[in-house]
Amino acid sequence: MPSKFNHASLLFLILALGTYSDCIRAQEFIVLSSPEAAIEWLQSKDWWGNFDGVQELGVPRVIAVTIPKTWPQDVQAVDVSIKKEIFYRFLLPLVMHANAMVLDYRAQLTQLHARLMAGESVTSEELTGLDEISELFRIDTLIASPNQPVEKAELSRFMDEALYKLDVIPAGLAMGQAAYESGYGTSRFATQGNALFGQWAFGDVGIVPERQREELGNYRIAAFDWPFDSVRSYFINLNSHPAYEEFRQLRADLRRQGKHLDSQTLADGLSRYSELGQEYVETLKSIIRVNDLAAADKARFRDEPMSFIIGAEDEADERSVRAELEVMRETGELQEIVRQMQITLE
Repeated sequence: MPSKFNHASLLFLILALGTYSDCIRAQEFIVLSSPEAAIEWLQSKDWWGNFDGVQELGVPRVIAVTIPKTWPQDVQAVDVSIKKEIFYRFLLPLVMHANAMVLDYRAQLTQLHARLMAGESVTSEELTGLDEISELFRIDTLIASPNQPVEKAELSRFMDEALYKLDVIPAGLAMGQAAYESGYGTSRFATQGNALFGQWAFGDVGIVPERQREELGNYRIAAFDWPFDSVRSYFINLNSHPAYEEFRQLRADLRRQGKHLDSQTLADGLSRYSELGQEYVETLKSIIRVNDLAAADKARFRDEPMSFIIGAEDEADERSVRAELEVMRETGELQEIVRQMQITLE
């Protein structure tokens, strides 16, 4: 993300984020320019210190907008445990937001399924939504036409596969993978392209690895405009790519048994996420265990408005960002952008 937080970039952020509930009527934009400032803000939100493994985590509703390019240098002066805690505490709300959106989509699908099974027709808008889901999650397109009944057998097949693929990912698992793949947000791919999960892209889009292996083709590491875009892409990847079918099967098995979707169990389904195979899985499970990330699997959002965290590169950049935000607030642009929020996983 550019150091200057301009109008166009903010508009893109808000529209790309969307929300899984009613429009966010009140929001706060916080600009932080150092690890110390981040810790101070986290303490003010009672979101710092040791987790109680017994108590359910109450998580602030906050979206981190940027990974400052100076983050790798900034955290060299702090203890490794502090670096990790800052990373996890700003990442968890992003993962939870994605999971909340998934659950909202599942609820909508379930309601639509019940209506159509009762003989109601599908509207053009609803059909478009189903087509988008089929494309995102690699499901055979549902054959139907607006305002006409859908064949129940075909509908049931489609909905079963959609609900099988469109499901939550335990927060502890996602946090462990992001930490592993991005070096707690310090990798070049993270700071240059908000890439938290090491996802590949082919062609001329993305960041070229310094040691690119020619035998694997013209691959790059996918880059994103915002950290949440990386989280969203990771969700779609795990929920749709054939390589992660074992992960989805394990998740479905836990669902059928009425068991909790826990990070350690589902990590076993990710041996194909890396060329390291089972070694990758064991390292991932170790990260989850050592950092008590499974405590995040049952976390809940606090009942509060959404806040947006903007990481400035230094104090001068912080002042510039604050000034621009104030102009947008005075002109009403911020309120208008929030009004236009909408649900999306694209």
